[in-house]
Parts: sequence; structure tokens; C-alpha cells
Amino acid sequence: MKLVFAGTPEVAVPALDALIASDRHEVAAVVTRPDAPAGRGRRLVASPVAERAEEAGIEVLKPARPRDEDFLGRLREIGPDCCPVVAYGALLPKPTLDVPARGWVNLHFSLLPAWRGAAPVQHAIMAGDEVTGASTFLIEEGLDSGPVYGVLTEEVRPTDTSGDLLTRLAFAGAGLLVATMDGIEDGTLHAVPQPAEGVTLAPKITVEDAQVQWSAPALRVDRVVRGCTPAPGAWTLFRGERLKLIQAVPVLDRADLAPGELSAAKNNVYVGTGSHAVELLWVQPQGKKPMRAADWARGVRIVHGELLGI
Repeated sequence: MKLVFAGTPEVAVPALDALIASDRHEVAAVVTRPDAPAGRGRRLVASPVAERAEEAGIEVLKPARPRDEDFLGRLREIGPDCCPVVAYGALLPKPTLDVPARGWVNLHFSLLPAWRGAAPVQHAIMAGDEVTGASTFLIEEGLDSGPVYGVLTEEVRPTDTSGDLLTRLAFAGAGLLVATMDGIEDGTLHAVPQPAEGVTLAPKITVEDAQVQWSAPALRVDRVVRGCTPAPGAWTLFRGERLKLIQAVPVLDRADLAPGELSAAKNNVYVGTGSHAVELLWVQPQGKKPMRAADWARGVRIVHGELLGI
């Protein structure tokens, strides 16, 4: 089939690479979000998908909105049979959905209908799911509600951050997306409506969502830290400034600290929660680079009984 691929961040690049490598399909063009300011200089930078497409000599379309007439006109000129999508980052209106004869097919990183929305992997970890996966489905105007072509499952490991899990799903999902394109092309694959039961939503994780509540149990603190790493980054307050929490692990045999109370030894930093303590392993003070929590604690000279979150 002739394909137009839509995607924006790094997590979409493995799927684009897999489609480019396929000997059954032609990636005629790529659709991605417009260049965005990045870095301290805030200069405009192309998306990872745009950079990869340009390296491969593939036409790149960067509409401000996917309903723009100039974009729709070019899409109709290309005449794709199907448009595979991975983390494009904008809702597709009906005039855009109607262009390819076989529709737009999204690779979504959850087992639909669970975790529909922008942050399925983060929510799966924060909810304590033991198994998640990826689904390919035909996009319709509802939020991730279209009929499903295929799925794969992936174990959520006890130490997984959302970045770890998303990386594995990106590469496994790339194969699923290519297989879906193959099945659509040869007529052996047909989309099945999602069940009405089991729908959960996964809206974007905000900075406010990522603030650790020390009155919560240690397992909840662990899940928030892992689910919000690398973005937006779990955090708390220390002496009135934000302290980013990169890695923290529950300590099941210590329950002598009040919620948020710090205890620092030579090589360990513990914090009380609503249940047992957690040990901070890596942190990032405001305006500084990530560092081992023990090094941070020595530098700030924690006072006995001092609290995080205040």
C-alpha cells in the first residue's frame, strides 16, 4: 500500500523505521507537528519523526492544523491507501479521516479499551497494572474508540519507569503496526469493535499530578515516581524549592518515619510515607543536574525531623 505516516516524538520513530524497511509498502510522506522551540535558546527544532523522514528522503508535511486546506489538498494529491499513526499529537477531523480509502490506523500503547488518551503508559504504571500492551485500531472521531485490528501484551516490570516501558512498547509495537498494514493490504485482517466494558481514561499527566503526596502509601509513591519518569517528572518541595525525584524504592522493614520526614545516613536517604518508608536513590535539585540522593543530602545538611513537601 501507499502510506502516509503520522507521528511526532521519538517513540514514533521505531514504527516509521519498520514501515520504511517493509518491502510490501511505500511510505510516500510523513505528517508531523510543526517545529517547536526547544533548549535554553528556545530555537525552533524539527520533531524526531521529521528528522528521520528527512534523512530517508521522504516528504514531510507540517500542518498547523490537520484540517488546513493546503494540507488536505496535498494529502489528496499523494492519494494514500492508508495512514498509520503513532503519537501524532493532534485530533484528526472527519475531512482528514476521509482521505485514505482504508482509513487512519493508530498504534496505541495500551490494551484497549483500557487507558484511552494521551498518557496510557504512565497511567498503567501509576495504577499498578501488572500487564499492559499495544493495540492497532481504526481511528474514528471518538477518543481511541475505534475497532481494533491487533494487540500485543507486555509485562510491567517492578522497576519500570514509563520511559522504560514505552521504549519496549515502541519497538514491539512497530512490528504490530507493520503486521497490521500487511493484514489490511491482503484482506486477512478485520477490525473488531471494542467492548463497552472496561473503558478507562488516560489524560495527559500534569505537573500537579506529578507532585508526590507523602501521606499516600509507599507503593503509591513508588508508582507515581516511576510513572512520571522521565516526564513530567515526580517532585516534592524541600525548603520551599522543587526537588525532582528520579528514583525511589519502598523499604518494607522501616516504618518509624512520619509522612515526609527525612532520615539521612552516610549512604542512604529515607522518607516516611503513609505506610513504610521509601529510600531516595536519585534526585535533581532545582537548577542542578541529577545526583545520588546521598550526595544531595550531605550537601544540604538535613536537619533531624526535617520534612519534604513543605
